[in-house]
Amino acid sequence: MSSIIYGPVSSWRLGRSLGIDMLSTEGSTCSFNCIYCQLGKTVRPLVERREFVTLVDLAEELEKVKDVPADYATFSGTGEPTLASNLGKAIEMVKSTLKLPVAVLTNSSFMPRKAVCQELALADVVIAKLDAPDEQRFHAVNRPLCRYTFDEVLQGIRRFKAEYNGKLALQMMFVEANRDCAPEMARIARELSPDEVQINTPLRPCAVKPLSPEVLAAIRDEFGGLGRVVTVYEAEKPSATPLSMVETLKRRPEL
Repeated sequence: MSSIIYGPVSSWRLGRSLGIDMLSTEGSTCSFNCIYCQLGKTVRPLVERREFVTLVDLAEELEKVKDVPADYATFSGTGEPTLASNLGKAIEMVKSTLKLPVAVLTNSSFMPRKAVCQELALADVVIAKLDAPDEQRFHAVNRPLCRYTFDEVLQGIRRFKAEYNGKLALQMMFVEANRDCAPEMARIARELSPDEVQINTPLRPCAVKPLSPEVLAAIRDEFGGLGRVVTVYEAEKPSATPLSMVETLKRRPEL
């Protein structure tokens, strides 16, 4: 493990997942300040992309894990992956070096940008966050720092879906602040028609409490008519994380 590559981590969505952190910062670097973030308050708010980790450093770390068995190499980590201006080249390097399918977990904040979507399209799986049905809840739950409105983010996801040849999953994090929005969010999901909807609630320690399995099951019922809908409680429980990874995982978002 290093500050750039961590795991593999047992993921409820991606199986055995090798994490790639192209930000690799102390504390969260993000375009959102979500109320449920397990990293806590965003300490490095950022709304423009830049390079954090060089491709030379990434290449060196990838050589060390070429033989590590995993189901996916997943771009996640200490903030929003699309803030890394070299994300596209990093995806290409990871795919060619590790010979693994690549997933990217994004908060969707830069999906209104064509260049970002072109880079995301290099991944085999894109898991895009959508936690609200409108501008008011968007600000209440995600507390965006970027200049894009909720409608602009939604349009960005819609355009990406129309052109993307990989698997698009829509992740919806439910907490007390948006649990009553499930019908509207399900309507949006049907309109976007993703390959998968992932209904989540924060199970790792954070500033808000998770919803119960019963509440999440009721929310799931709102998503009828969609192809594949999975909740964090319904997903097959992964094997225990090795003790040697515990300290690393304390500062890494759930894959």
